[in-house]
Amino acid sequence: MAPTCLRPLLRYRSFAILFLTPLLLLPLPLAVSTREARCAYIVIIMAVYWCTEVIPLAVTSLIPVVFFPLLGVQTAKKVCFQYLNNTNMLFLGGLIVAISVEQWNLHRRIALRVLLILGVKPALLMLGFMAVTAFLSMWISNTATTAMMVPIVQAVLDQIDSTEYDVNMMEQATGQTNAVIELEEKSTSESTAVHVVSNEQAPDDARSSEEQKMKKRICKGMTLCVCYAASIGGTATLTGTGPNVVLKGQMNQLYPNNNDIVNFASWFGFAFPNMIVMLVLAWLWLQCSFMGLKNPGFVKGWAARLFSGGDKYITDSVPAMFVALLLFVLPAHKPKFIAWNQSVSDPKQTEEDIKKPFLSTSLLDWDVVQRKMPWSIVLLLGGGFALADASANSGLSAWLGHQMTPLGSIPPWAIATVVSLIIAVFTECTSNVATATLFLPVFSSLATSIKIHPLYVMVPATLSASFAFMLPVATPPNAIVFSYGHLRVLDMVRTGIVMNLIGVCCITLAINTWGRPVFGLDTFPAWANSTANQ
Repeated sequence: MAPTCLRPLLRYRSFAILFLTPLLLLPLPLAVSTREARCAYIVIIMAVYWCTEVIPLAVTSLIPVVFFPLLGVQTAKKVCFQYLNNTNMLFLGGLIVAISVEQWNLHRRIALRVLLILGVKPALLMLGFMAVTAFLSMWISNTATTAMMVPIVQAVLDQIDSTEYDVNMMEQATGQTNAVIELEEKSTSESTAVHVVSNEQAPDDARSSEEQKMKKRICKGMTLCVCYAASIGGTATLTGTGPNVVLKGQMNQLYPNNNDIVNFASWFGFAFPNMIVMLVLAWLWLQCSFMGLKNPGFVKGWAARLFSGGDKYITDSVPAMFVALLLFVLPAHKPKFIAWNQSVSDPKQTEEDIKKPFLSTSLLDWDVVQRKMPWSIVLLLGGGFALADASANSGLSAWLGHQMTPLGSIPPWAIATVVSLIIAVFTECTSNVATATLFLPVFSSLATSIKIHPLYVMVPATLSASFAFMLPVATPPNAIVFSYGHLRVLDMVRTGIVMNLIGVCCITLAINTWGRPVFGLDTFPAWANSTANQ
């Protein structure tokens, strides 16, 4: 709580940050009249605005369009080009597919099918919820996945609680024990005594305080597993979460001759096994906390085989947009064929059928897309790309990377671990996308300065940006889960610290084992060397 004398000042917090930040930083471009200083001036302002969210993130992302040209950092034409490039089209296609999944309730069908297979035991229920959430989060935004799954989890918990309560009432009325439904299997050796209540004696409490505490812990674990699984699942695919797309865009921007090393297949081959390991460890940790317990290689894809020079002209955005287009073409229902023979029993019905179009409405219509499309994310990515491009061209990223060259004295695996820890801490206080956008250009310059593969530090930084496990405000999935009232901040902090450590350990393992052949991390690539020398 702030002191009483300072509370009136909190009303003006947003106003002060918004207007005083540019004024207090103004000596930087005035005293140091270089492009690097002017670029740093805008970068710091955007970083403050992104971290404090005094204005919407998407609005902050539009700052480069105005101020980079005004300050002579970059031309307006070059800045505007960053806002809807090939990577943005890839992300746009993924968002349209996600909207169609939500529109037709495919997520609910998957969730209910998994629950029917696994049953109602808490451990298996949690595993089922985490698996479904992680799978959906690979294709849908983490926030949307959490918002869709938490009500399902809450409904299942309420139903189990209600069913058990009814069973207890029946047992008390009849004096018989009904063990059809169990909420938990206890691993202790103590036998549970069954108390039969006589007709004259009313029960003091249908459920003991110990059982109440256990149910409360189960509710905490069940809801917390959803936001964790959403954050973990989003890392598995290139379009699963914002930081992954930022990495893809900045790799293409900072290293235009990188031979498309970060594509959907290579990222999936690296990140999907890491997601599985993290998901299993997270499940085990949540169980303990709340319930008592040849490396991949890639061949050329369909584009290179079906089309001459396809691997040069066709990128991941093409199939993503192709699937998105199909959703506006494919009918939602089977076409209805009408017999040519008019001698039918119901001529009025036949006349109505003839008037109907052969194809029904499509799976998706543009009004739904306009209503549900998070356009702010597209602008946010564009702002990040513009910031990265200006930082590279002005020399700011190279200067910051040069300041970090003392890290070159420690082994590369240790550098990756340190980078992961830094980002994991920083992303608890800022947007995941903003964190990746701010740090990836700096780590890129660091890698080229000490002559290690850029992805050796950029990939751990990207994955760690999604590990916002500790605070309700760290990421929207955490806030959604926290709003249901089962969790305290201390619960999230205590569990999230271990989750962050699990994430950093998994990244260190992945980047130093199967990550090496997937991305060729053992050598410093020529495309990185040539870019650094330009």
